[in-house]
Amino acid sequence: MARAIWSGALNFGLVTVPVELYSATQDHTIHFRQFQRGTSDRIRYRRVNERTGKEVPYEDIVKGYDLGGDEYVLVEPDELDQIAPGRSRTIDIDAFVDLDEIDPIYFQKTYWLAPAKEEFGRAYSLLIEAMGKTNRAGLARFVMRGKEYIAAVRAGDGVLVLNTLLFPEDIREPKKEISKLPAPGNVKPKEVDMAVSLIESMAEAWKPDEYHDTYTERVKKLIEDKRAGRTVTPEEAPPEATKVVDLFEALSRSVESRKKGGSSTAKKGKTKQPDLSELSKADLDKMAREAGIKGRSKMTRAQLEKALADASGAPARKRAS
Repeated sequence: MARAIWSGALNFGLVTVPVELYSATQDHTIHFRQFQRGTSDRIRYRRVNERTGKEVPYEDIVKGYDLGGDEYVLVEPDELDQIAPGRSRTIDIDAFVDLDEIDPIYFQKTYWLAPAKEEFGRAYSLLIEAMGKTNRAGLARFVMRGKEYIAAVRAGDGVLVLNTLLFPEDIREPKKEISKLPAPGNVKPKEVDMAVSLIESMAEAWKPDEYHDTYTERVKKLIEDKRAGRTVTPEEAPPEATKVVDLFEALSRSVESRKKGGSSTAKKGKTKQPDLSELSKADLDKMAREAGIKGRSKMTRAQLEKALADASGAPARKRAS
């Protein structure tokens, strides 16, 4: 069972609900240690005084703010504690906003809020029901682990969800940071219409269970293969960028391939087998998923084409070498 990482009270209006905060996400990526190539020697990081070369105990380290020109303002940890608002024990909702109005760029990390005791379950459930019906999120501030957060409290599936949000000053302006952004209005109307058609042809319901971290799966396989002494087979290189002059043609072919591929709502009966060589890798992956082909995430393009051809009973098209 997960452990609460914060406890306090959730307040809105005159309603107070004691709650506990739980992390809703976890890191599943594979972590490596560092070694010097050709040896079994670990690479370690230490807190070392750059003048003496000696390691410094953590309790002897203070923070320094760089003023430039090798000049710093040194700050003691207890001085930061004295000016901080303290470890807050309440999440005070100041206002409710439409959840759809919050730009996703502001979302930082997701937590669950749970009632501290069963006796507070009724008030807790009331909040879930009310916010779910209004599609609104409560905006609040709270302090956790010496840091202040702005948070959006919203209704989840039988649980209150708290998303910590970035402050406006944390968000960069793309026009100031990126010099290669194209000027608006430099695409042709017919290209936009064709792109819209392609997007609509690829539209489907959001099914998160169908998406998995295939890269981590490949890393695990790489580790297993190297441990067993098996040969590591590299994946197929990504496709080249579409040339500007071919943009409309590429869009047209994409839309046409979607039409040939059919959909789950297509009429029953015999359908024409699409030319697999003209489909993108993403289309091949989707067709393989719909056909129930296992192991598709580890297949090359050629293997996907063959598996799809075998599944449909049609011969695979030969690709030009």
